[in-house]
Amino acid sequence: MSREKDFVFNNSDKRILDNGNITGKSPSNIALVKYWGKSEPQIPKNASISFTLSNCFTITTLEYSKKGTLSKRQNINVIFEGEEKEEFKPKIEKFIERITNYVPFISDYDLVIRTENSFPHSSGIASSASGMSALAFCIMGIEKKLDPSIDQDYFLNKASFLSRLGSGSAARSIEGPIVVWGKHPKIENSSDLYGTIFPFKIHPVFENFQDTILLVDQGEKQISSTVGHNLMLGHPYAKSRFKQANQNLERLTEVLQSGDIKEFIQIVESEALALHAMMMTSDPYFILMKPNTLKIINKIWDFRKKTDLNICFTLDAGANVHVLFPKGEKGEAETFIRNELVSYCQNNKYICDNLGEGVENVI
Repeated sequence: MSREKDFVFNNSDKRILDNGNITGKSPSNIALVKYWGKSEPQIPKNASISFTLSNCFTITTLEYSKKGTLSKRQNINVIFEGEEKEEFKPKIEKFIERITNYVPFISDYDLVIRTENSFPHSSGIASSASGMSALAFCIMGIEKKLDPSIDQDYFLNKASFLSRLGSGSAARSIEGPIVVWGKHPKIENSSDLYGTIFPFKIHPVFENFQDTILLVDQGEKQISSTVGHNLMLGHPYAKSRFKQANQNLERLTEVLQSGDIKEFIQIVESEALALHAMMMTSDPYFILMKPNTLKIINKIWDFRKKTDLNICFTLDAGANVHVLFPKGEKGEAETFIRNELVSYCQNNKYICDNLGEGVENVI
């Protein structure tokens, strides 16, 4: 298992690349067992596990150019979907500052970051996960050019390590289709520092699992993830929640191998509601679900009871609903979603997705 110091780049020859650019495409992910609560620097209070998505992704091009010999300040420009975004710069600058100890070469360059999403920004889909992991991938592309000897495992582990320092959940977007982040005694080589691929053989029922994302609310988040995680500090139920999450991950580890999809549904839905329960019982407290979120959940429960189909839901820290179901039930599930659920979405917007394989280079 790698340690923090293993990820420090040794640029002993002080080599600086000429101007260039690297483009990476990285997906979002949806946690099945949630992480909610962390310590610095971005260390999770409990392990989590997620499905890597395929159609919800960020494409980022990192343009790097050598700073002038008299220039001390690094210039960073962020262009999101064709428009310069000054409001995005503080988060990116903080990320670059955090990772400089591990990639000291990054301070030799002025940077232009051009990025776009395949889904609405701040829509409850983990845009920080896909965005930060795409940027970390590009930065590792520079490191690979400086040191071609680094192997693929190291490249991906360090990309996840760097991603985590920008957004915790981004650590789970580098690889797929199922990724664990956080040290857990039942998951060999699991780490608080980076995500690792689920190490066991997945039962066929979970291969290419489907995720239809119902966009109940496409507005800005009511509460940022950082604020939400900080509310777990001193939360009266925090210790019990961390214990529950780790127990659920152990249960889910068995389920993903055995194919017990009824148990899968129980764990995943319980985890989603537990996440929101933590926010509803924090100080200050928040209710992030909307009336239509609850209507969708009840519709799913009624449909599952009537049909015995294996359709279930999970939630991120927002109002939108991820509807999960096996590929073998795609026809019935999609008909139900179109006929019964889409009307609860803002402007009838939804996204059809499925399991993906993680980050990739874009030529």
